[in-house]
Formats: sequence, structure tokens, C-alpha cells
Amino acid sequence: MAQKMTDDEWRAFVSYGTRTGKLSTVRADGSPHVAPVWFLLDGDEVVFNTGKETVKGRNLARDGRIALCVDDDRPPFDFVVLQGRARLSEDLAEVRYWAARIGARYMGEERAEEFGARNGVPGELLVRVAIDKVLARRSIAG
Repeated sequence: MAQKMTDDEWRAFVSYGTRTGKLSTVRADGSPHVAPVWFLLDGDEVVFNTGKETVKGRNLARDGRIALCVDDDRPPFDFVVLQGRARLSEDLAEVRYWAARIGARYMGEERAEEFGARNGVPGELLVRVAIDKVLARRSIAG
């Protein structure tokens, strides 16, 4: 029987290792667009980068609503879905700082600055999502 995760449990779950998020944004015609993203939690916000001219970037500029799913695909299966509204920043210092922090999580601290330099450039966005709703379950098949 599935069990609800506590606040501390879901935060630890989404921050564990290199789990990616599956980000859902809203296309202009109202249909969903889903893409994997590297991300971090920063307090009660999700932080990630994307290109301004990507499908994600264009969708978020028009309609900031998102859902982010993070899951463990191994039995007994756990997942967290975070919902909220995105705020976009093109401040290069901010974009570069967070790109480096995100790069450190996924590629290791020794490559953090490389990813900050690669992704902290004009045309890249910093996306901050205030978390409005959390659905977090563990042991789905348990």
C-alpha cells in the first residue's frame, strides 16, 4: 500500500544522487510538453536552467505553470510530483551560479565551473519555481 512521504522524506528523495526531474510545461495550444531536467531544491523552490528559445523556455515565458515528477523506477517504486509557477531570470551572474551548482550535483564538484561557464551565457534562463503543491508517495507496489 502506498504511503505518503513526510516533508523531510520527499525533500531527501528529490535531492538524492542524480535523479532527474520530468518537467511538464503548457504549450500554446494547451497540450503538455514533458522533458527531463537537472534541478536543485533551494528552500521551497525548484531551480533549473533552460534555453530561452527551447520549447520549455518559450512555454514558461508564456505560461509559468509546471509540474515536475521525480521517481524511482525500482520496486517498490516511489515518486514525488511538485507543482508551481515559474519565475524566469536572465541575470547572467545568477544563471551562471546556479548552472555551476546544478552541474556539481549531476557531474561532480570538479566539473561545476565548466557547467557554469557553458550554461551561464546569454540566451540561457534561470528558472525558479515556488512549490505550491506536493504529491509524494513511497512503496507504490509495497
